[in-house]
Amino acid sequence: MSLLNVGSGALMANQIALQTIGNNIANVNTAGYSRQTVSMGTNFGQDMGNGYVGNGVSVASIVRNYSALLNRQANTAGAVQAADLARMNSLAQMQEYFSGGESGLGASINDMLNAFSDVVNAPTDLTARNVVLTRMTELAGRFKSTSTSLDELDYTNKQQIQNDITLVNSLASQVAQLNTQISRSVATGVTPNDLLDKRDQLVREMNQYVQTSQVDGADGTLNLFVGGSQALVLGATASKLAVSESTQYPGSGQLSLYFTQPGIDPVELTAKMVGGGEVAGLLKFNNEDLTEGRNLLGRLAQVISTALNAQQTQGLTLAGTQGSALFSQVTQMPGYTAIPGVSASVSFVDTHSTANPQPVLDATAYVASDYQVVFGEGGKVNLVRQSDGYTRTYDDVAALGAQTVDGLQFNISGAGALNETILFKPFSTAAHSMQALVLLPQDLAVSNAVAATINPGNSGSLQLSGLKVTGAGIPDAASAGIQISFAVDATTSAITYTASNGATGSYVPGQPIKIDGWEITLSGTPQAGDSVTVQNARSPDLGDNWKRDAGNANAFLALRDAKLFDGGTTLSDGFSTLIAQVGTRTQSAKLAADLSGTIAKNLDADRTAVSGVNLDEEAAKLLQYQQAYQASAKMLQIAQSIFDSMISTVGR
Repeated sequence: MSLLNVGSGALMANQIALQTIGNNIANVNTAGYSRQTVSMGTNFGQDMGNGYVGNGVSVASIVRNYSALLNRQANTAGAVQAADLARMNSLAQMQEYFSGGESGLGASINDMLNAFSDVVNAPTDLTARNVVLTRMTELAGRFKSTSTSLDELDYTNKQQIQNDITLVNSLASQVAQLNTQISRSVATGVTPNDLLDKRDQLVREMNQYVQTSQVDGADGTLNLFVGGSQALVLGATASKLAVSESTQYPGSGQLSLYFTQPGIDPVELTAKMVGGGEVAGLLKFNNEDLTEGRNLLGRLAQVISTALNAQQTQGLTLAGTQGSALFSQVTQMPGYTAIPGVSASVSFVDTHSTANPQPVLDATAYVASDYQVVFGEGGKVNLVRQSDGYTRTYDDVAALGAQTVDGLQFNISGAGALNETILFKPFSTAAHSMQALVLLPQDLAVSNAVAATINPGNSGSLQLSGLKVTGAGIPDAASAGIQISFAVDATTSAITYTASNGATGSYVPGQPIKIDGWEITLSGTPQAGDSVTVQNARSPDLGDNWKRDAGNANAFLALRDAKLFDGGTTLSDGFSTLIAQVGTRTQSAKLAADLSGTIAKNLDADRTAVSGVNLDEEAAKLLQYQQAYQASAKMLQIAQSIFDSMISTVGR
């Protein structure tokens, strides 16, 4: 009987081995499946007096080929890759909105400025003026269209985050349910390999959306944590995640992830706390990359509208009136804070005077950035420029409000406690708010508000090279204007000038003479007693000559080369700088995604090398156990033959 027992045990063990190998082959393409191996053990031998006789083999367990370390490393790397990839894809979409070429925003800016060349040649031609106004309307429309595209990307991004969070909550609930089933199986002494594979696959999928850390429970459960210490799954209980606007800056559009448990206040998790996963990448894009894109676009719109509005107000329309603003502008934006009793706003500094009631804004100081005010000890406040982290410290909110910072004024009423903050987004809506205001060609101020006359009795070679208004203080139309007389030092030949309003200085050909709110540029060499008179263009003795003057149109053209952006970038190159900054950020994100993708691929390959099914290896084992099964069957056949012979012999 013992031989029959050995044979039947071997037959059963090899049958289970064959079945296990078949299961491996069948699940070769099943996601998350871990290769299983039969672990066999020798049955305890029987003492026959002269030694132990073996009792064959039995299956000790079905071993799941699995490395906890490699699995966790692969999950973490996959989460980082998912975050980098999601951010890169969103940045690539945003980059498309800032494309160059003839249909791009940059071409529209240059087309508008270049349109002034026809006005310079024919100041009274309404058709040429209409072309300029059409180009301005198109430009404002391009800015608004681009801003709307960014808003749509923002909406899509938020919807994707919401969908991801819904999936994470569903996966967490499934993991909790599997924890219950697995713990019951472990309690009976059975290792449920398939359930463990299924749970690990769910965790792997979850890490594609939110990075988790995991701690094994003694009862076979798996506890998952997000944000470092928030228990998303604890045994058979699953908590939930939610995404909503930051409670720190209500109304700002900044998003945060919230960890919620029944009966407990939600815990706010920032993108940095989340770590990896698609949600972290999308949060980073929403709160940082998209914010920079809007700031760059808004700063460009604000600089262009500020420069053109200022130039428009310095010229005369066909009716002889001072020009009015060409574009609508953002003048003030709210500050965002949850500090009780504190209100705040940021204003673009207005330096207008009574003589010149039109606002003159310092566009060259603008920096495409959000700003954060952080309250310190003793009422001190720190103003942080978030684009580069540059920080300025002031004694209190009043001292901050008295200063002009990057062309902005920060107005705060009330004070916060230590480390409480206020967020300012001065450029976030500037592009969306831009609109052309001048619609009639005769209202385009292309004529100079001042006129210059070189004394025909001059004996020198003075010639007029340029004349433009720079601010308030031009001569009154009823006055005789300002006469500039030149003197020559007989010893040094140095040339000086004296204006009838008392202004004096040295004359250098080609360098502007700046007086009050205008400047004149002359070439040539004057003789002693030579003079030039600068008058209001509407002076009666000049008649309607101002209508045929295109001095202010020339000033509009000169804005193409005006250095209005940080780094000395000109107005015509402002959009190119924007493209470069967005492109650099996108390229950096792509490099990060490529690197994290390579790391994730290698670690997943290491995990698969341990847990994955190799068909060649399984085929070899299939033959091995097939032969063992056949041999076991032969053993039973021999045992049966011996038994039959013995029965036959005894029966006689």
